[in-house]
Amino acid sequence: MPEKSQQKSLAPDAEVIEEPRDVPHALIKLIEEEGLKVGDRLPPELELVRRLGFGRSTIRETLKTWESMGVVSRNKGAGTRLTAEVSRNTLRVALTIKHEAESLLRMQQVRRPLEVEAVRYATRLATDEQRRIINARAAELIAVYEAGEDWREADRRFHDSIHEATGNALFQQFIDQILKCFHDIYETPFGKPHLGQQTIPLHRPLADAIIAGDEDKAAELVTKIIDMVCAETQEIAEEHNG
Repeated sequence: MPEKSQQKSLAPDAEVIEEPRDVPHALIKLIEEEGLKVGDRLPPELELVRRLGFGRSTIRETLKTWESMGVVSRNKGAGTRLTAEVSRNTLRVALTIKHEAESLLRMQQVRRPLEVEAVRYATRLATDEQRRIINARAAELIAVYEAGEDWREADRRFHDSIHEATGNALFQQFIDQILKCFHDIYETPFGKPHLGQQTIPLHRPLADAIIAGDEDKAAELVTKIIDMVCAETQEIAEEHNG
């Protein structure tokens, strides 16, 4: 999400844009308003920051995604030029899906080793009380899932109980920071709030492995859960861009 201070100081007259996924939308709107065509140069990054109200790194990440899609070419001498027609009607959905997918995949790449180490430490170090809580949180998650209700908060509490059992608060802090960086995309990726729903049944055996002290099994299961989310993310991206 853009920092409010940036919006006020860099783009006082710009429309307030609240979600990271709106960066492609804002760029498309600018291109349309400027009447830019294939071969035309986009404004420099610093000017885009000023006009759109987003941080430079966020703008740069979106342009990298566009470059990988063949929408723009980027050259230090020539700047960023359009290499494909861009309009709200033709590319908005594809660009947004591609941007969200790549952001989610990068986030999961960083999250995976932290979650694996967290379940290993929790399996080795959890107290009897912490194992009881992990068991209860798993039961709650499965019950909410089977009832067809929104399971995201129950899922968060389950993983929090594992992080608590590590005895190292940094696991929770680092993972929370990663998720906050991608909060809007992570909460409702591709406009659907239940990405990864097919992984929920695996959380019961994950809890059982931790409680039983089976460190390798727990690590295997949490890796499988994250891999399944990544595979689903990739599949959705390919459906919209294929």
